[in-house]
Amino acid sequence: MQSKRPIIVLRFSAMGDVVMAASVLREFRQQHPDVPVVMVSRELFRPFFDDIANLKFHTFNPKTTHRGIRGLHRLYQELLAYGPGAIADLHANLRSRLLCAFFRANAYPIQRIDKGRKEKAALIRSRNKILKPLRRTVERYADVLRALGYPIILHYRLQRRPLPLPQTAMHYFADQHSPKIGISPFAQHPYKVYPIPKMEEVISSLAKAGCTIFIFGGGASEKAVAQDWAKKYPKVYNLIGNFTIHQEMEIISNLDIMLSMDSAGMHLASLMGIRVLSIWGPTHPYAGFLGYGQQESDCIQINHPFRPNSVYGNKPCYCDGIPCINLIEPGMIIDKFRQIGFDV
Repeated sequence: MQSKRPIIVLRFSAMGDVVMAASVLREFRQQHPDVPVVMVSRELFRPFFDDIANLKFHTFNPKTTHRGIRGLHRLYQELLAYGPGAIADLHANLRSRLLCAFFRANAYPIQRIDKGRKEKAALIRSRNKILKPLRRTVERYADVLRALGYPIILHYRLQRRPLPLPQTAMHYFADQHSPKIGISPFAQHPYKVYPIPKMEEVISSLAKAGCTIFIFGGGASEKAVAQDWAKKYPKVYNLIGNFTIHQEMEIISNLDIMLSMDSAGMHLASLMGIRVLSIWGPTHPYAGFLGYGQQESDCIQINHPFRPNSVYGNKPCYCDGIPCINLIEPGMIIDKFRQIGFDV
């Protein structure tokens, strides 16, 4: 018999992984509306869960109140106040394991994600590579909930949910006839980033075709690049550092399409029901990290026996002496836009 006591869900980082957890929990809430959920993650990620009914967000502060073993025990005591019925560990890192150890000592049911490390190692090894689609990360998340006794079916449908635009962004959408294209050109690991000069060629072509372009995601150095593009090309807008994550989600929800690396931008657009053309270099959608509801046919990548060589994109991938992502020409990206109906 299923318990109606809250499920504590743990996923502390990274942003893209937390966004995927939000997509799964949205499906879970629709199929199990009477089961409360407590999502434990960093405060930065709270907006991903704001519209999920019967879900409470509990902030994890790894650098302050929840630092170290004592801090994790404090977090454990805070979570006990919800009267939990089970723990779903979607992270399986050192911190989540230590936190679960406190729950296990008091006989709470716990299930943990199987990350599939063995098959992922076979996918990225240089010799005898096994190139086949692996179980998607969102299914691995759902498996944890299933193991706790909650059946869940993932439908992989993009559910577009346009939100009211921030007041300061409304003028960007004044031209109703201009296609609205988001571009998330940066990533945590540099090897996953499409070369800046080539991305500029793509932006130039889209701008010349009359598209309105929004640049998302990054820090100070990425902001400088985006600002330079915004100065050079008409209707290109830098959003980096100018809007909160929640406001960016509102803007993304009103886009026609997103162009993204294998990064958080792809997952944010997926959460908002927006189609994504994604660019892949050292990584590969077969590893299971394609955005929720996105199609493999919208992945832009080159076929080469050395790809993929990384699950997370944290090391270079050379194909015949050239970084594999550099082999993707701007024309391939523009052609993909044309294939799906954009007049560019």
